[in-house]
Amino acid sequence: MNGGHITDIGGNVASKVYETAAEALAEVVRDGMTVVVGGFGLSGNPTNLIRALRDSGAKNLTVVSNNMGVDGQGLGLLLENQQVSKVLSSYVGENKLFAEQYLNGTLDVEFVPQGTLAERMRAGGVGVPAFYTATGVGTPIAEGKPEAEFDGRRYILERGIVADLALVRAHTGDAEGNLRYRLTSRNFNPLAAMCGKVTLAEVENLSEGFLDPERIDTPGVFVQRVVQCEDQTKVIEQVTTRPRVAESVMQEA
Repeated sequence: MNGGHITDIGGNVASKVYETAAEALAEVVRDGMTVVVGGFGLSGNPTNLIRALRDSGAKNLTVVSNNMGVDGQGLGLLLENQQVSKVLSSYVGENKLFAEQYLNGTLDVEFVPQGTLAERMRAGGVGVPAFYTATGVGTPIAEGKPEAEFDGRRYILERGIVADLALVRAHTGDAEGNLRYRLTSRNFNPLAAMCGKVTLAEVENLSEGFLDPERIDTPGVFVQRVVQCEDQTKVIEQVTTRPRVAESVMQEA
C-alpha cells in the first residue's frame, strides 16, 4: 500500500482503493462543504463513510439526501454531532432530532419533491445547470423561483445540484470505481455518485478483476475513491411482520 492506494510491482498507483473509510475521506473533507449522500431510507446508506465523516469533526455541512436517516442511524449521526447546518431533502419523517433542530431554528431545511431532487442530482451530474418542472407550481416550493409558461402550462426553474463531496454505497465495485447496485439501494446512489466533484464509494464486495462493462450502473469515471465496507451490518428503520400461516391452513386453502 502507498498512501492508501494499491500499488503495482513498480510502486505506481494502480487503483482508487483505500483501506478504510477514514483514509478515503482524508484530505477531501472540510468545514462548510456540501455533501450529497446516497440511500433510500436506510437502504443503501454509506454507513461506514457517514461514521468516518462524523469522526472527522467537519462542521457547518450542507447535506443533500433523500432522507436524513433515523435517530442514531445513518445521517442521524451527523445531526447528533451537530455537524449539519442545512439540509436539502424530500422525506424526513423518521427522525425526531431532525424535527427538533428544524423547529428550534438550528437547522436550515430546503424541502425538495422527491422526483425533483432526483432530477436535480442527475442534472448536476451531466452538466445541466437548471431545468423547468411543473412539480411544485403554486405551492411554497415555488417561492422565489423563476417561472415560465410552456404550451399553456406553468413551470418553475430548479437548479442542478453539484456537491463538493458525494458518499455512496454499492453492492459490488472494482479498483477503477465501476459500481453495481442491488435492489432499493439503486434509487439515489447512482444519481449521488454523478453529482459530486469528488465521489467516494463504499462497496460490499470488491471485485478482484474488472466488472463486466455490460453490467455497470455507475462508471468509474464518476468515482475517485473506493473502500470495502468494514462493517456490513444493514439496519432496517422499521420491521413489519405478520404471523406465519400454519402449513395445514395453507394446504386447505
